[in-house]
Amino acid sequence: MYCIKHQIQINSEAKNVYVALTSIEGLSEWWTHLTSGSSEIDGIIEFKFDPPYGMKMKVISLRTDAYVKWECIQGEPDWIGTLITFDLEQTRGKTTLRFKHDKWPTQEDFYAHCNLSWAKYLLSLRSYIETGKGQPFQ
Repeated sequence: MYCIKHQIQINSEAKNVYVALTSIEGLSEWWTHLTSGSSEIDGIIEFKFDPPYGMKMKVISLRTDAYVKWECIQGEPDWIGTLITFDLEQTRGKTTLRFKHDKWPTQEDFYAHCNLSWAKYLLSLRSYIETGKGQPFQ
């Protein structure tokens, strides 16, 4: 199994990052405008991109202002069963976000594409939190 990892520093408190990761409104401002569902534990969040592409994530774990974990339950075959985590650490008013997309079955071209896409969307997350404007999929 393989894991995509990224780390990014965000000039904001962890509580603001956490809200952007755990609210449907926040997620739609940095990942895709086509976001719906329930972001509570055991809830299902649906993310849509170019039809018919999309995925559903089950919310596995939440720790306020510190940690978010999802499991992909529907989507591209390589995504199903993968785990996505956002680990937040606040220091002096800034937040370090450690991201993992774990349990990939291969490191083929789709893995590389998703790795780059995650980097782009994490930069969108940072922009959304720091400036109020992300670059989500439209």
